[in-house]
Amino acid sequence: MDEPGSAVPAGGTGGPAVRPRLEDVAARVGLSTASVSLVLRGVAGPSERTRQRVLKAAAELGYRPDRTASALASRRSRLLGVVVDVHSPFHAELVEHLHVAAEEVGYDLVLSALTRTRDESTAVETLLAFRCEALILLGPVSSAAALADLDRRAPVVGVGRRITGAGPDVVRSADDDGVSRIVDHLVGLGHRAIAHADGGRGVIATDRRGGYRGAMRRHGLHEHVRVLPGGSTEEAGEAVGRRLLDDGVLPTAVVAYNDQSAIGLLTALRSAGVDVPGTVSVAGYDDDTLSRLSCFDLTTVSQNPREQARQAVTAAVRRLDEDRGEPREIVLAPTLVVRGTTARVR
Repeated sequence: MDEPGSAVPAGGTGGPAVRPRLEDVAARVGLSTASVSLVLRGVAGPSERTRQRVLKAAAELGYRPDRTASALASRRSRLLGVVVDVHSPFHAELVEHLHVAAEEVGYDLVLSALTRTRDESTAVETLLAFRCEALILLGPVSSAAALADLDRRAPVVGVGRRITGAGPDVVRSADDDGVSRIVDHLVGLGHRAIAHADGGRGVIATDRRGGYRGAMRRHGLHEHVRVLPGGSTEEAGEAVGRRLLDDGVLPTAVVAYNDQSAIGLLTALRSAGVDVPGTVSVAGYDDDTLSRLSCFDLTTVSQNPREQARQAVTAAVRRLDEDRGEPREIVLAPTLVVRGTTARVR
């Protein structure tokens, strides 16, 4: 015999399961649907004993709230859209922290991916089609003007990149300061011939390149400034390593644009028999999950992704709750993480 109030297959044995309803949970515990709804929405009022009974019954029945129906009833989707680069380990880590931060304030995320064939504008339009209330763009590549236009359609928070002019909120680390800290670290180890594997033409790459140049000048190393054309991928880092090997003039240290390019550089150097860090020290940027593996053990800079995510969600919700409010920029101090790919110069 079926347990009272439990869901049974529609149309007899073998049919699709009927989704448990709010009324089923209410019937199981002998309460009104209004009282059960208060518990399931986390609203204050019901006693702790009642709350536990309702949660237990919902779990036994496999009840899940119908988010679509709730959104239509409230005219709020409570969804934050996130544009993420599927090739970035750092973005993946940010998304994990964004989920936690969003759940804590009663929101959920919809992810839209950047790929080699899917650009930022396409990813954004997908999120808007899903009725996302605000957008969180990780390392946005669109122009400041385009982002300002987008912000007039839905509140936008740009994460990781400086955005000039009015428009989106920004949460980022001080990229120029982060690279400067790496150069300071290397100079402290006796390095002078310190090169920079560049990240390309974007704003983030520009800031990190500026941090490298500024730190080298500050240490009186103008004649040692050497910017190597590169990119953000492992392949780009490997290409930098091969060019250095072909030139036959190795610097004693290289500061890479990010951890992915640093790992590619490490691969090229070690494959050619170059001792890292004995002959060449290598540092990255981001402190992503790969950089922490013992096979890389990469000296890098942490952007504190947990705090970036928390601040990004807070900014998005603030803009929604304050009728958009004024845009703000939150700049977090980066942290140098010293591991095994940098050492005193020989």
